[in-house]
Amino acid sequence: MTMTSSETTSVRITGSRFGYRFNIVGMIGFSVILFWAMVAIFAPLIIPYPVGEIVDFDYFGPVSADFWLGSDYLGRDMFSRILMGARYTVGISLAAVTIACFSGVVLGMTAAVAGGWLDTVLSRFLDALNSIPSKLFGLVVVAAVGSSIPVLILTLSVIYIPGSYRFARALAVNINAMDFVTVARIRGESTWYLIRSEILPNIVGPVLADLGIRFVFIVLLLSGLSFLGLGVQPPYADWGALVRENIGGLPFGAPAVMAPSFAIASLTISVNLLIDNLPKKIRDRSE
Repeated sequence: MTMTSSETTSVRITGSRFGYRFNIVGMIGFSVILFWAMVAIFAPLIIPYPVGEIVDFDYFGPVSADFWLGSDYLGRDMFSRILMGARYTVGISLAAVTIACFSGVVLGMTAAVAGGWLDTVLSRFLDALNSIPSKLFGLVVVAAVGSSIPVLILTLSVIYIPGSYRFARALAVNINAMDFVTVARIRGESTWYLIRSEILPNIVGPVLADLGIRFVFIVLLLSGLSFLGLGVQPPYADWGALVRENIGGLPFGAPAVMAPSFAIASLTISVNLLIDNLPKKIRDRSE
């Protein structure tokens, strides 16, 4: 059915009223992200079988009415394990990216506004930390300290704080040189006021986009560590660990090894799809 010009205008106005225009690709990405978020929250209530219980005597079993994603190398239900694995993949990644971006943005804005020796010391220290390859740093720390959920969250956070700091500082330096910030400084406003009321509102859009990108990086790094056996430890498992423990089923085309890979891909691709639509929304809002 073809819409008239008045109907088209009403749709655009309705979208603009909320600060953005509806985009089907972005909405699909957001829907998938929301789905996995709900799964991570309510997984214990919706799994059909206990994640550690052997329910199928045919290891690497096929998809069936009883086992929607087949069974793993021990005969456990893969559908239940993937739903529970979402809690660790999404939860650990979200906690790590929140800590990393919050710390990096606060430090970046503080360094840009304060300048001087504080800016120099922070920048040089975080540049040195950023020069260490992320996967190598994660492997060394987790192998030395031991793998636990708090260690994984802190390690992933530390790895991505320097990049978030550099991004936020670059944005804050540009805003800090503008006239309205100079006027506020002449009025005698404190550094905290400049950061909270002048700098942060003008960089929040790009910072949110950067948070999404780093979330994808953290999901992939966490999955890589788990695939190497240094991530979430048994009896628990995130999606990367599910791929590792069922890799023996790859020659058979077992769903036990393909399903967690598709889960990782669906989450990371959906976040990228949503991020790709953020600049347009931000541009429409500024207009």
